Parts: sequence; structure tokens; C-alpha cells
Amino acid sequence: MAAAAALLTPSAQAAPADDVRINEVVTTGSVNDSIELFNKGTAAVDVSGWVLKDDNNSSRFTVPSGTTLAAGAARSFDVSASFGLGSGDKARLYLPGGSTLVDSFTWTSHSAPSWSRCPDGTGAFGQASLTLGSPNDCGTGGGTGPVAWPGGSSVATADGSDVFGSDLSGLYEEGSVLWGAQNSGKLWRLVRDGSGGWRPDTANGWTSGKTLRFPGGTGAPDSEAVTLTAAGAAGGAYVASERNGDASGTSRLSVLRYAVDTGTGTTLTATKEWNLTAGLPAVGSNAGFEAITWIPDATLTAAGFKDESTGAAYDPNRFGAHTGGVFFVGVEGTGSVHGYVLEDGGAATRIATISSGMTGVMELQWEPQAARLWVVCDDTCSGRHRTMKIATGGSFATTAVYDRPTGMADLNNEGFALSAADECVGGTKPVYWADDGNTGGHAIRRGTLTC
Repeated sequence: MAAAAALLTPSAQAAPADDVRINEVVTTGSVNDSIELFNKGTAAVDVSGWVLKDDNNSSRFTVPSGTTLAAGAARSFDVSASFGLGSGDKARLYLPGGSTLVDSFTWTSHSAPSWSRCPDGTGAFGQASLTLGSPNDCGTGGGTGPVAWPGGSSVATADGSDVFGSDLSGLYEEGSVLWGAQNSGKLWRLVRDGSGGWRPDTANGWTSGKTLRFPGGTGAPDSEAVTLTAAGAAGGAYVASERNGDASGTSRLSVLRYAVDTGTGTTLTATKEWNLTAGLPAVGSNAGFEAITWIPDATLTAAGFKDESTGAAYDPNRFGAHTGGVFFVGVEGTGSVHGYVLEDGGAATRIATISSGMTGVMELQWEPQAARLWVVCDDTCSGRHRTMKIATGGSFATTAVYDRPTGMADLNNEGFALSAADECVGGTKPVYWADDGNTGGHAIRRGTLTC
């Protein structure tokens, strides 16, 4: 991108206002608070007199007279003399007069050092390097370059010594309960231990976890991940499995539903299985489903999510009774994420295929407060995390790539869970990782994430 300023031309007068977008925002660091505008259209646009605001309607910066953006050009404006951009704030763009909104961007933490659209002018915002006046740092494949972990650098153990042993994989936090899937065919219900960690829920019969079975009570699911729907535990736990441990050389890419809110037995038999193997690219029997998360239908439709099976906007009404949302599963061997509507009657329809940009996907978590999908890799990718949002066009696009916290070794973390917004204290909330290797006798670690 290059800055452009010229006299008003007929083409500039005719260009639509919605071609101009907020493209980069800087709220902290080596430069003053700044907002960059970008013209994504094919004709020049005169932006003289346009107004920039933060979240306060009385704060305003007026673009100087004679400022025109050529097609594909950008210009940044130092707004620090007019207002400050805080750690939780907005950047808003208005037509002259300041009453007609053209574009806006809202964030919940300072730029580190930049909030940038990727691709320029059309994509979702993510944390990236400072590029005011130059193309945004979108990395390869539409992503962003890796930046520091957006939370504290310190990580501590969050379980007792040698409680789980090896193979603890997926995690999912449900308020005061942490669910854990162990790929030796076991599910755990954990409760808080009073010191920031988790222990087995012994009071409800989960002292050693519960053994999982396929429908009919046979087999040993290689349970790699777990999630719940809006119904919570009362609606069942949904487990992603890559094979039957009793036939370990054969892929069996399945989502299994278990009733977990009743009973004191030590074994859980799946009430439903959706075997998705036939419709997916072949992978090794130990390189299949490693991750699962659930996103509500209402969230997807509000964001204009596109259904790849029809090429049109996602319409949940064209499916039979289902959970009121879409399950997204991650594949270790391909690094892909697939979205499925799983109907109560047993039908399964794939409506999305997403390239994660990572070598393998080990965990997925939907964070509703930030409307973003977390895609997590293990030590295969040096413990990197990637966030994605639904961008223009209705598809998921990468918004940021984060290195693991500096205080955590490069562990075989196959699980990751985020606390809800109500656990935010002092601007951060807890997050947890599950280490498949049980390094040092501990399988769960605790860190923080900026709210």
C-alpha cells in the first residue's frame, strides 16, 4: 500500500463510500495512536472531511481537506491529539458530519503492536507487526506472522502429581467443571481443587475417570477431544475419536455422544455415533480426529457463514433436528478443520472445510466472547495457536498466530481450554493445556489470556 493524496476527480466523486475501510489500528508502542484507511475499490475516493471517532461520540478527528485515496491505496492518521485509543476501545469511520457510519472495529486488548486486516481492506482483524503505510503483515496463506502470547508468560501446573499419567488430550471447561478426554478410551470430570487447579470429581463417581465404549457397549474409542453444546452436560458430552483401540490399525473418524449427567457406573456407552470416515480424505489410523468444538447456528447465521455444500449462506432450517449448532472437527494428519451438522436421526452433512495453515490440528475451541475459533497445534508446530474469524465472504480466515507462553516448554500439548468471560480478573482470565506426555508427572497446566 502507498499513501495517496490528490485533487478531487470525477471518478473520486462517483466511487462508493463503502470501498473505504479501517485497515490498521495502533494503540500502543513506538508510534502515536493511529488509524489507517484503505480503499479496496477500483476508483479513487475523496475522504476530505470524513470523521474518525473512538468509542466516545464527543471525540473526533476530521480528515484534512484535499485527501483522496487512490484505488488500492492507504493513508494513516495520527489521532492522538484528538483522542486516545485504549486497551478496550473502538475505531469508527463516518462520512462528513459524523453521523453516517461507514466502518468500525472493536478490540479488547492493546495492539501488539498492530491490529491489521488480512487481506487488506476485506479480511478480519488480527494482531500483526506495525505496517502503517505498507501492506499489512498477513504472512502466508492469508494468515499473520506469529506474535507473542496475548497473556502472561508464566505457566504453572494445575493438577496433582501423576493423577492422569500419559495420553490426556482434549479439554473443555464448563464453569466449575473441566472435562478431559484421554485417548486411552477414558473421559474425566474434574472439579476445582481450591488452588487454581483441578482434581477428579470423586463425589460423583469420577475418581479414575470413566471408560468409554462405542454404541452397543463394545470397543475402545481413541477419545482425543471433548465438547458440549448449549445444553451443557445435560445434553451429553460429544467426543471425537480417530479409531477403535481394539482395531488400532484402522481409521474410524467418529463423533460420539455420551450421557454424562446421570449414573455412578465406571463405564459410559455412546448413545449415538456419527462415523464420518467415508467422506474424508484417508489418513493414518493415528492421525485422524484430534479436536472438536461446537458453534451455535445463530452465531454462524449472524456472521453470514457460507455453507460449502450449497454455495449459499448457511441455513440451519434445511436440516432435520440437531443440536442447534455445527460441530467443527480437526484432523491431525491434514491440518484441516471440517464443519458438520449432525442430525439427531444420524445423518451428517459437511458444510465447511477450512485449511488451518498448521501442520496438524490438536485442539479446537470456540470462544464466544471474542467470536473467534482457536486452532491449536502441539510440539509439532512449537506449540503455536491460531485464531480465526468469519470474514467477508462467509469463510473462516486467520486473524492471529500466537507463540506459546515463554514460560512453558515445548510440550506435547494436545488439549487447550479457555475460561469464560465471568472469570476475568484484572484484565486476564485462566486458560489450560493438557500435556499428552505427562511431563514431570503433570498433565494439566494453567496460564492466562488477556480478556
